[in-house]
Amino acid sequence: MAIGLLGKKLGMTHVYDDYGRRMAVTVIQAGPCTIVRVRQTKPDGYRAVQLGFELIAEKKLRKPVLGQFKKAGVSPFHYVRELRLDHGNGAKTANESEWKVGQQLTVELFQPYELVDVVGVSVGKGFQGGMKRWHWRGGSETHGSMQHRAPGSIGSTTTPGRVWKGHHLPGHMGGDRVTVQNLRLITVDVEHNLLVVQGAIPGAEDGLVVVTKSKKHPGLIRKPRELQEIIEEDETLSKTAKAASKKLKSPSPAAK
Repeated sequence: MAIGLLGKKLGMTHVYDDYGRRMAVTVIQAGPCTIVRVRQTKPDGYRAVQLGFELIAEKKLRKPVLGQFKKAGVSPFHYVRELRLDHGNGAKTANESEWKVGQQLTVELFQPYELVDVVGVSVGKGFQGGMKRWHWRGGSETHGSMQHRAPGSIGSTTTPGRVWKGHHLPGHMGGDRVTVQNLRLITVDVEHNLLVVQGAIPGAEDGLVVVTKSKKHPGLIRKPRELQEIIEEDETLSKTAKAASKKLKSPSPAAK
């Protein structure tokens, strides 16, 4: 995982680009985050930074947890997450002492139209049946049927004489850690610490999310395609379709 920020999902809306195209976006309040601890290769075996987000009163924390913040000389935070700094993933690798305890990170880490990865916890839906959890078709809808939403037969008799491990059954749904990769940043609002990401991200509103630089495409800037490129592509596709239709309409030599 590359360097990034902790934030909160504020909700979804839509924006328009320079050509009037409508895009669904998610607004994230990202940071500012403070570095609470820096792990280095020599004593810890790996490189990482621990980020603190959202200040909290000291009386709300236990003494062992509060002691960690006092030892680092920083204010206590509600959320603390550790991000590993792997080489080649957009993280600074020239010097292990580039990140310092107490350093504040803001949305200035990112650029407009940069690709990012977003990690969050999906919305919990509690205990659900198989039709909602696994999209079962269900039983007969006729009058008198007792198998409208029941699972039906899930095992066999002699062989193997048991239910296969991993069978899709009713159970807890949601509340899982989910990562969405290669989302494009539409707007970076430095003044209000906001990131506007194209598309949907996991989690409910006000849920904690982790926004990092793209792992698969670090530093890639993917701007929206210009309108002329789309027109030229549509013209090429229409010419190809017309040529294909002419070949289908023309009679074959064997038919003549």
